[in-house]
Amino acid sequence: MARIPMAIQLYSVRKDCAEDLPGTLAALAEMGYAGVEFAGYHDRSAAELRRLLDDLGLQAAGSHVRGHELAPENLPATLEFHQTLGNRYLIIPWMDPSDDRQMWLDLAKRLNAAAEKLAPHGLRTGYHNHGHEFKPITGETPWDIVAGNTRPEVVMQLDLGNACHGGADPMAYLRKYLDRAGTVHLKEFSATNDQPLIGEGDIPWAEALDTIEAGGTTEWYIVEQEVYPVAPLEAAKRCREFLRTLGR
Repeated sequence: MARIPMAIQLYSVRKDCAEDLPGTLAALAEMGYAGVEFAGYHDRSAAELRRLLDDLGLQAAGSHVRGHELAPENLPATLEFHQTLGNRYLIIPWMDPSDDRQMWLDLAKRLNAAAEKLAPHGLRTGYHNHGHEFKPITGETPWDIVAGNTRPEVVMQLDLGNACHGGADPMAYLRKYLDRAGTVHLKEFSATNDQPLIGEGDIPWAEALDTIEAGGTTEWYIVEQEVYPVAPLEAAKRCREFLRTLGR
C-alpha cells in the first residue's frame, strides 16, 4: 500500500496562525506534519507563503478557496497564485444547505468548468462536505448529486467526521467514491463526546486508513480539528501522535 503523507488544515489552528504564522508552521512541522492545507493566507503573497513552507520542509497539500476564485474571470490570477504556492488542490469548502437540486447541479457545472481549465496545468478542484450534503433531496443526497454530475478528476474531499454528523456512514461513502478521493479529511466523531480528538471517538481509523490506501488515489491525509478539549496546537499534536500509533 502506498504511503500517504499527513497534512493539517490550518483552520484547525487559525488563531495561532493569525498571531504567528511562521511560528505556528514551525510547530506543526516539528510535530511531524508533512504539509498544510490553507484556509486563508493571512495577508501574505504566494511567494512569501512558499518561502515559509520551503524553509520548514513543508508542502502545500491544498487550499480551501471561495467560489469566485474559480470563476472564469478570476481563474488566471488564481492559477498563478497556486502555481507559485506549489498547491495542486483548490477545494470549495462550503455551500449553504439547500433542498434545491438545481443549486447542486449548478455547483457541479462550475466545478467541471474549473476542472477543465486547471487540468492542463496539473491542478485539480473539488468539493468538501459538511453534514447537510447527506440529507436526501428528491431521493438523492447533494453529495451524490455533485459526484454524479462532475468529471472524474473533480475531487470529492470526504470529511469523515462531518459525514457522521450528517447521519451518513463514512465508510460506505469512502468506498463508493474512493476513486475521487484525491485528498481526505481526517476528523473524529463521537456519539458521546462533543470534543473528541482523533482516536477518541467512533470512526474505525485503522479500517478507514487501510481502505484509503488500498484505493491508491489519495495523495494527502488532512487532519482537521474544530473542537478543542485542549489548546489547538496541543490538539494538533495529539492527533498526529495517535495517527503515528497506526503507522502513519
